[in-house]
Amino acid sequence: MYEAVHAHPDGAATAARFAATAARMGYDGVVIRARETAPDYPAVGEASGIDVVDAVEIVASDPERASGAVGGLRPDHTLLCVRGGTDRLNRFAVEQERIDVLTRPMAGDGDVNHVLANCAAENGVRIEFDFGPVLRTTGGERVRALRDLRKLRELVADADAPFVVSANPASHLELRAPRELVAVGEAVGFDAETVRAGLREWGELAARNRHRQSDSFVEPGVERGRYDG
Repeated sequence: MYEAVHAHPDGAATAARFAATAARMGYDGVVIRARETAPDYPAVGEASGIDVVDAVEIVASDPERASGAVGGLRPDHTLLCVRGGTDRLNRFAVEQERIDVLTRPMAGDGDVNHVLANCAAENGVRIEFDFGPVLRTTGGERVRALRDLRKLRELVADADAPFVVSANPASHLELRAPRELVAVGEAVGFDAETVRAGLREWGELAARNRHRQSDSFVEPGVERGRYDG
């Protein structure tokens, strides 16, 4: 299982600290959502003993700016995420096959409906279940976060849309072991295996994209043989 984290300077902890902490918690890997940093991923992975995935999370004010960033950054990263939080950004993200994950879709003024969930399913865009607000807020804010997660769970299930799970930690102190995230998920109505599948999906997505970036890949279902020019 994998967790997707926000490393320094986007977060408070370095990629190395995140990886070491995640390894102790039993994760198989971490996805580093970098916006302004490029750690030595192989070195961090070797030191921690787990897989370290280079990713970028695009944070834009509108789809036009997000689109330009997607075009410029897609070739340079194993995973590409777009942060939602408005209806326009959410719609933009699920319509783009080049985008791997729509993150924080229910944040701010963002919402998801059946149309967007079905679009995500058609284009293979993973929708993120963000457990962070449930873990780190109280009172009415936490109640809203629980309600949003329940709604999103039903929409994703009805559409059979792909998904990932994350606590969105910005510090190694915000990392939670898989069993803790399972407990949060069960409070919302997820079964334990669904939460685990959402954590594994980060790693499976990274493996797929790494293969697509390899020299042997031509297109889905087509590989270049050793004697091909």
